[in-house]
Amino acid sequence: MMLTMLALLDLHTRRLPNAAVAVFAALYFVDAALTQCTGASLAAHVVAGALSLALAGLIFRFGWLGGGDVKLAAAVFLWAGPQSWTVFVIVSLCGLFVTLTVLTAAAMKRIPVLAAVVGRLDWIALSRGVPYGVALALGGIIAVLLQPTFGNHTAFGLRGPAVSHHAEFALPALARLV
Repeated sequence: MMLTMLALLDLHTRRLPNAAVAVFAALYFVDAALTQCTGASLAAHVVAGALSLALAGLIFRFGWLGGGDVKLAAAVFLWAGPQSWTVFVIVSLCGLFVTLTVLTAAAMKRIPVLAAVVGRLDWIALSRGVPYGVALALGGIIAVLLQPTFGNHTAFGLRGPAVSHHAEFALPALARLV
């Protein structure tokens, strides 16, 4: 529900409230405690979030992402942990779709017959930028669903290597650190 709210806010206001993003990130630690996350797995998740923050911060520096997107990306990849590649692909494909939608709407404004219709879709106007928080929110939903529940299953019913909270499946280098 929180990620849906963030996606809609980004669509309409191009803002992602810090408090909502912080709560989403904090909920990972609640989930990790409830599912008895190992130290190695927790470290893997924190490293994924930190690397994402650094990379998204660099992209922000070039003006390609907003500040809220940077923080949401860090929170999403904190949740994703070792499943970051899966989530990265989903976020990238969703981001591509959102970007193409915004570009298509901009192109349609140049066609007189369609300009009136597109004018009503001001929330996807190219002049307002690309609401990349939508793609991040969709990736975040997948990241949350990939987390194990109390019965050692993910929301997709996966067991074993897909469950990232167990030391034997965490990144080996991080397992040695703990």
